[in-house]
Amino acid sequence: MTVDQADVARDAQQGSAPEEAPETAKYPPGSQIEVRDEEWLVRNVTRTTHDGDRIEAVGVSEFVRDQEAVFFTALDDVQLMDPRRTRLTSDDSPTFRRSRLFLEAVLRKTPLPQSERGLALADSFLLDSLPYQHRPAQLALSGRNLRPRMLIADVVGLGKTLEIGLTLAELIRRGRGERILVVTPQHVLEQFQHELWTRFAIPLIRLDSVGIERIQREIPAGRNPFTYFKRVIVSIDTLKNTDQYKHHLERIHWDAVVIDESHNLINRGSLRNQLARLLAPQTDALILASATPHNGDARSFAELISLLDPAAIRDPERYDADDIAHLFIRRTKVSPEVREQMKGQWADRGPSESVRCAATPAEERIFEELAQVWLPQDSASDTSGSATSGTSGTSGTSVTSVSESRLFPYTVLKSFLSSHVALAATVDARIKTLTAKEYAVPGPELAALHRLKDLTAGMAETDSAKFQALVEQLRAIGVGPRSDTRVVVFSERVQTLEWLRKAVPAALGFKGKALTEAARVMHGGLSDEQQMQCVEDFGLADTPVRMLFTGDVASEGVNLHRQCHQLVHYDVPWSLIRIEQRNGRIDRYGQSHRPQFRALILTSEVDGAKDDRTVAERLLEREDEAHRSLGTAEAVSGLYRADAEEKSLIQDLLRGRTVDESLDATAKAAASEDSGTDFLADFFGAVGDDPEEVDGDAPPAPADVPRLFTGTREFVDEAVREVFPDAQRQLEMDQDPETGLISFKPPSDLTHRMKALPPDYRREQRLHERLLVTLNRKLADLSLVRARESSTSSWPEISLLTDLHPVVEWLTDKVLVRLGRQEAPVLTADVDAPTYLIQGIYSNALGRPTVVKWMAVRAGEVTDDMVGTLRRAGVGPTMANPLHSHDLDLLSSGIPGALEAAERFLRRHSDDWDRALLDPIEEYKARLADWEQPTLAGEDTKSKLADLADSLLTTGRPMLRVLAVLDSAA
Repeated sequence: MTVDQADVARDAQQGSAPEEAPETAKYPPGSQIEVRDEEWLVRNVTRTTHDGDRIEAVGVSEFVRDQEAVFFTALDDVQLMDPRRTRLTSDDSPTFRRSRLFLEAVLRKTPLPQSERGLALADSFLLDSLPYQHRPAQLALSGRNLRPRMLIADVVGLGKTLEIGLTLAELIRRGRGERILVVTPQHVLEQFQHELWTRFAIPLIRLDSVGIERIQREIPAGRNPFTYFKRVIVSIDTLKNTDQYKHHLERIHWDAVVIDESHNLINRGSLRNQLARLLAPQTDALILASATPHNGDARSFAELISLLDPAAIRDPERYDADDIAHLFIRRTKVSPEVREQMKGQWADRGPSESVRCAATPAEERIFEELAQVWLPQDSASDTSGSATSGTSGTSGTSVTSVSESRLFPYTVLKSFLSSHVALAATVDARIKTLTAKEYAVPGPELAALHRLKDLTAGMAETDSAKFQALVEQLRAIGVGPRSDTRVVVFSERVQTLEWLRKAVPAALGFKGKALTEAARVMHGGLSDEQQMQCVEDFGLADTPVRMLFTGDVASEGVNLHRQCHQLVHYDVPWSLIRIEQRNGRIDRYGQSHRPQFRALILTSEVDGAKDDRTVAERLLEREDEAHRSLGTAEAVSGLYRADAEEKSLIQDLLRGRTVDESLDATAKAAASEDSGTDFLADFFGAVGDDPEEVDGDAPPAPADVPRLFTGTREFVDEAVREVFPDAQRQLEMDQDPETGLISFKPPSDLTHRMKALPPDYRREQRLHERLLVTLNRKLADLSLVRARESSTSSWPEISLLTDLHPVVEWLTDKVLVRLGRQEAPVLTADVDAPTYLIQGIYSNALGRPTVVKWMAVRAGEVTDDMVGTLRRAGVGPTMANPLHSHDLDLLSSGIPGALEAAERFLRRHSDDWDRALLDPIEEYKARLADWEQPTLAGEDTKSKLADLADSLLTTGRPMLRVLAVLDSAA
């Protein structure tokens, strides 16, 4: 039965969402089962509503070897052998290698219990050891919330993607990360996918609407396309069409869902908000990430938090950081632990330099028209905010009569401050709108628009002071045909971006093919594939791209710092938040050079002209001041949204206020007692930036993960020798002892597993022909760096063999099946009496391990230090195998007694072990009891949360498994 066939059977049962079942799990990962007269290795188990346990397994016996399958205990007869019937077998391998590998494989395959709060894998991945990046994972595992759910709100550039990756890795190690859905903005899909694979060996399949349709054509009718791959990443713009995908998403349960840039979920009733509310109940772990997590509205932010824990906030109008401390973490660049750990790894940013550009005569004529007709000075005296009291300009008409919209004059001004090209486009669009109106007659505004059109007609690059200044600045930076220097140039206007892309390369001396290759343009009008290609090309060192002209679509989530530390604001957004988001594209973790920022400031000598000194220059200064003192500028205005900041500022300009007066007024209003939002400013400082806040005390110690081998390197080496005695012939394997590079041709069963890897990666690196892997972290990092310098692929040739890597998992499974069905090896060791090695697992009602013990039973005495017992008995890579003949029947007769002793030991200590789980659950239930719900729906939610809390406690008898027996040679 293949995965496809099994899932068809499941879908026919109208879905199998996990439920809170009352029985303990019977089929722990790593155990062997018998189904349909074949042997299978259990990989993962979840409970379902109608079909019993859903068991994911891989074939062991010859006929089904390495085939993947899914079984349901309500549909199939699944047999897990009674441990008392364990068959003992001799091991004739050198140094008892087969037995030692089997024991190590079981240790690796067994999920860590929920009581284990420490991190197990933090130091095994391709990233720097920065404890501040560990703490989101520590918070998720702390037990302070019923489920691993949180909002990571670190400011731009601290490495939220890495923090998410580490959290997912720890969930996978605990058996809680088999099915993962990542939802991101479309332009960061590939970047996110790339980071999780290259850093953590967590593969995600990228899906878009076309990809989902292709899957639906390939799978049987009625099959849920989201079950086709276990771990996927999808654009939020694809999934937000809930009408198209709702019935599929409602019928699938995820172990973990990640939603990046989650501030976009806040608006209740929006498609994105509906998507989030659809996904939240369908997942165990939920990770939200955003550098701007709220919009200044207390209720909206409370609704976002309710996705994580509906009972966290009692009063959605008033709450504080303590109420959500179990769900929320935010650090800034000036947080003590970040600042201390980042020394030498993140260069301090340079000041924001204002480059003043004196307007050309052609531009001064436009400034004069704007000052006299569209934005006359004495309209500033209108403190009511209306623009109806201006006086005549050169045409004898003021803004009162030329525009029916009091805000449109500022649209005209901002277009012009971007470029004359953008102004011409704005004017043409407005003319088209006015002339298209029914019964439209020529009016003052239309006449004024035509004058602006005439003024922009015929303007060239030489008539643009900003253009000339940009070319001069780029030359000073070093951008040119014979230089590798790169620069990001931001503008709000698509017309400006397209014009610059065409004109700037020629002005810098690029010729021939380089004239078209030197610059790329990126904006929201491009497809997600086009946007991702722009980001990838700009991040690869040996591509010809030197300039990226981009709109603010690149101001959220996009990494542009790999090959670049120069950024120019061709025009400046009228929002502190947007300025900081732009700067964060190159000012982020991993930036080795000092980020340099420049802004082109257009100045005018016309009386009353609102040039860039009026708004843009002062905003740059305020953003820089806030960044250096607070670590972020996002709370300065008290508005928390870029669009709200800009709208408020324009309104205040209409009232005659300055930039400073506007920012101070909005901040004061937000802090007023009756506004109800002043306390939200606390969330834009640093929340949870004290390491002791993770679980109320010092951060947890690293996880206690028993290992028989010294590390993954020794395990892989020994496993290859055992499974492939002649690896050079069987796998065409080459190993370089100096560099640590391992090269081999993957066999068919491994190739099949690699279908879960990103298709672009498999195709570009030709993985079906040859795999290049290493246990040398420096070599893997060098390969990643070289990939960024390649124009052919951003995927590294060499991948690091982490514990999660498919090759390591493949070898682990290979080792496990070296022993037959329900067999346990006997090792000749330095013991004075037969010693039985037994695994004991308690589980909760959801089938997740709550207690895992590795026991050694000798003459009725039990210790839970199996690995220590093995080492004291001399079991290790240097031991000899004397090929002693043991009395297997006599040793087998001792199995029932050893199992009884092990179960007594577990029951005697179970209450003590449960306390680590019980205390936080009882605290949560007490908080839940005080959560008053006036509606039936609220009471239903409260009841479900209470049931969930109860389902997390240990239940039933322990699962026991005989792993091996140690016996002396006497």
